[in-house]
Amino acid sequence: MGKMPVVFIGHGSPMNAIEDNEFAKGWQGISANIPKPKAILCVSAHWYGEGTFVTSAKAPELIYDFYGFPKELYGIQYPAKGAPVLAGKVKEAVKSVKVRSDETRGLDHGAWVVLYRMYPKSDIPAIQLSIDGNLSPREQFKIGQELSVLRNEGVLILGSGNIVHNLGLVDYNAKPYSWAKEFDQFAAKSLKNEDTSALFDWKQNKNGKLAHPFEDHFVPLFYVMGAAAGETPRFSVEKIFAGSLSMRCAVF
Repeated sequence: MGKMPVVFIGHGSPMNAIEDNEFAKGWQGISANIPKPKAILCVSAHWYGEGTFVTSAKAPELIYDFYGFPKELYGIQYPAKGAPVLAGKVKEAVKSVKVRSDETRGLDHGAWVVLYRMYPKSDIPAIQLSIDGNLSPREQFKIGQELSVLRNEGVLILGSGNIVHNLGLVDYNAKPYSWAKEFDQFAAKSLKNEDTSALFDWKQNKNGKLAHPFEDHFVPLFYVMGAAAGETPRFSVEKIFAGSLSMRCAVF
């Protein structure tokens, strides 16, 4: 098979699980153009806290970690198997921090909404790695570097967040805000140029605080960057939605 790609998905709204839109089609295009993985390791913005954990359930349940959406969304099932053996390999691969198992946590919507559209047959085992918010971008990048060995075993490392994510300023009738476009382009240019230092110091960017009032949706990118260190991405779904959500996806 060779080395699996690494992917960052701008996941946006949970409604992307059921809407026939350009975002879901873009994700499907990504999965159609990379080898089918043997397993998936997802780093989602929606598992953010203290410490580093990996899911080890044999049959992870879905977490419907949102409210106020149509009933149809809460009825979606995605019966992908877990991968306890892979979870063990994650713990062995990561040396820079201690990784602990979580046998009860399922897949949050940052993971399953994307996987539901990319791999609808739910026939690929999937696990998640948590984000430790106490770590610096460089430390999160290091974890990604350590996980990169799993790519040689057919594991797709998938980060799920958004390059720009300001829900407080979402306006479904708005064109992309200028500051959102500028930050999105800053991130894209930095990724293309492999300018990790600029991205590590993203809070110093003049639009950083507007782009991310809270960092949870940006930091999955650091794990992805580490896993793909030395590689340049190609971009897809290069659109800013509702004024302040970048749906940009990157494939390394």
